[in-house]
Amino acid sequence: MGIITVGAVRERAPGERRVALVPEAVTRLRQAGIDVLVEAGAGAGAWFADADYAAAGAAVVTAEELYERADAVLCVGLPDAETSVALRSGQALIGLLAPLGHPDRVDEWAERGITAVSLDLLPRTLSRAQSMDALTSQASVAGYKAVLVAADSYDRFLPMLTTAAGTSKPAAVLVLGAGVAGLQAIATARRLGAVVSAYDVRPASRGEVESLGARFLDLSAVTSGAGTGGYARELTEQEQRAQQEALDAHIARSDIVITTAQVPGRKPPLLVTAQALERMGPGSVVVDMAASDLGGNVELSKPDKTAVLYSGVTVIGAGNLPSAMATAASTAYARNIGALLTHLVRDGALVIDPDDEIQAGVVVTHGGEIVNQALAAVLVGSDGTLEGVS
Repeated sequence: MGIITVGAVRERAPGERRVALVPEAVTRLRQAGIDVLVEAGAGAGAWFADADYAAAGAAVVTAEELYERADAVLCVGLPDAETSVALRSGQALIGLLAPLGHPDRVDEWAERGITAVSLDLLPRTLSRAQSMDALTSQASVAGYKAVLVAADSYDRFLPMLTTAAGTSKPAAVLVLGAGVAGLQAIATARRLGAVVSAYDVRPASRGEVESLGARFLDLSAVTSGAGTGGYARELTEQEQRAQQEALDAHIARSDIVITTAQVPGRKPPLLVTAQALERMGPGSVVVDMAASDLGGNVELSKPDKTAVLYSGVTVIGAGNLPSAMATAASTAYARNIGALLTHLVRDGALVIDPDDEIQAGVVVTHGGEIVNQALAAVLVGSDGTLEGVS
């Protein structure tokens, strides 16, 4: 029986502090008969030292040695083009590769004979895939952090407080999107004592919202936006206008608004317009978790930027919140990637089985071909509006 070698690389994207493996995960992989390499300094952004990896049984190596020796290269986000050149034919690349937004890279992987495995394509409806669901684990971290970011910029208390100096009313928090990120944001805001409302186009999300003690907004002008697989469908232009008009009034009355809507590989839906921002009160805070180079849920948000607009509304573009909690996010992600590896590895080798439901979802390219049957259809048109991938 052979022994497969995997290697966790250092993330090179600006501002990215996460790492694909943490020392705890190295120990488990070694126990499963998998050799582990870690690029020197890979865990520094998440406060994991090279010595911690070595103590767990990993070999700490240079990037060049890692690419030379590893059968599978593990990453968090899509490696840049320069880094990807180091990949060789027959090698596997495993991470959140976002193939929906990078079809040119998919073609490149196929042409170069690279086996690309993308966790963001995991079939989330399969119960046996839950331990591998990196989108869920990272969205949960992001939803929690979004509330803390908002609270830090909000110049008042979130809970109702009664002191000798008087009573402060609780903050009114509105969460748009009730998927994993939205539900975690709701729960966190409630723990901090805020009065929370939430909206999602999927009627089925009402029960989840209310179970957390939040009020579910009824927008009578908007019909059901339920789609397939637990996602929301994309609303028509007329439905989007009706939704926006109904939402604007609720946004204006909110002290904090957190938006979570993302659509894989496509521009996020606009939920908070400039007109809505202008109607908000001084000191209000808006956190756009979908802010990216493609746009965001908030009309004037910019990725990784904070701006104070109009009469004092703070707009925060927070598209990569898991990186802001790199230790927790990396620990969760490493467990996801470890679970996937133990599913893929058989008798010391990476075994690609197109008939396996999980692999049919996550394996993008293999053997010089694009093998993901659903990828082309999703690239042409994905469903999802008010929740998308989070």
